Amino acid sequence: MHEIESDGLRLFRFDHLADYSGLSHAVFSRLGGASASPFDSLNITFGLGDDPNDVHLNRRRILQTVGGGTMMFLRQVHGNRVLIVDGQSTNDVEGTLPAADGVITSTPGLILTIQVADCQPVLLYDPKKNIVANVHVGWRGSVADILGRTAAIMATECGCRPADILAGVGPSLGPCCAEFRNYRTEIPKSFWAHKDDRDHFDFWAVSVEQLFAAGLRRKNIEISQICTRCSADWFFSYRAENTTGRFAAVIGLK
Repeated sequence: MHEIESDGLRLFRFDHLADYSGLSHAVFSRLGGASASPFDSLNITFGLGDDPNDVHLNRRRILQTVGGGTMMFLRQVHGNRVLIVDGQSTNDVEGTLPAADGVITSTPGLILTIQVADCQPVLLYDPKKNIVANVHVGWRGSVADILGRTAAIMATECGCRPADILAGVGPSLGPCCAEFRNYRTEIPKSFWAHKDDRDHFDFWAVSVEQLFAAGLRRKNIEISQICTRCSADWFFSYRAENTTGRFAAVIGLK
């Protein structure tokens, strides 16, 4: 990933995705927004205790930075439901959000938005079919293999070849901080190979494994290598702060 400053906002882009001029994507830091502490400052999520007017302003700033369009939000529920959406499936900020954790589109101008504060935002792009996806991957989503499900839907419903899909795993809880004391009842044994002797799990490695199993090429998977808990001054982290905001990871076709 590489860092960019734009209109006072600090954001990051994946190196391999940035090569495509028809693609708009970014992972925004928590910096440059309007929200007051403890949601300082680019919180994009309602219902946490932040001033709704500040959230609206933050969302408008993000949309302006990515060049406009319509932001598509989900009611993220830590499941494995994945939606395919078009221009008729958008929702405004006051609308009823669909309950899902993954979303796919081929509609230009539709900005798929995932809201996170330790979970993985995973951006997907098939440059041959010109189809994008955005996925919210918490540990429950990893257990449910939502990444494998998303890639499978892109293949079966959208005609994508998994080998053509590029993936970017954004800032999220790293193996340095992803402690699961109750892992024996929460995490399947197939994941335990990614656990160290402190009961910390490498869910970045889990995501790479799942994407590879779904048919993606390892060279097409880019990991940010940024732990949100270690970088809570740059990114919202529930593990670090508990009461905090959510940062945005977005992708869309221009």
